[in-house]
Amino acid sequence: MERPGARVELTSEAADLLRRLRETHGPLMFHQSGGCCDGSAPMCYPDGEFRTGGADVLLASLEVAGVAEPVPFWMSKAQFELWSHTRLIVDVVPGRGSGFSLEAPEGVRFLIRSRLVDPGPDRRD
Repeated sequence: MERPGARVELTSEAADLLRRLRETHGPLMFHQSGGCCDGSAPMCYPDGEFRTGGADVLLASLEVAGVAEPVPFWMSKAQFELWSHTRLIVDVVPGRGSGFSLEAPEGVRFLIRSRLVDPGPDRRD
């Protein structure tokens, strides 16, 4: 989970899935772009498999009980500008998302739920 007031948090179902994925795939990361189709869904990859750069923002390093290392959560800058006023809650729902995200074979997909926050002077917490 992430500290209270953080930009990104996990539901208990998402944390459970991350623990299972970590056992199979090693260290993990999230990236959320503003692309079409599943591009606006959080995609889970082996850490470092998705190349980030100057067009991305690191929103959080998620601490998950039972996972040895933090799980970085990246978002494209363009997407962040649209979502900067929200707290992102990573959840899991039944269904098939993108074939590129690690949870796809599990019959579930990660999903973002959100709620409004006051962005304040530093919108990345």
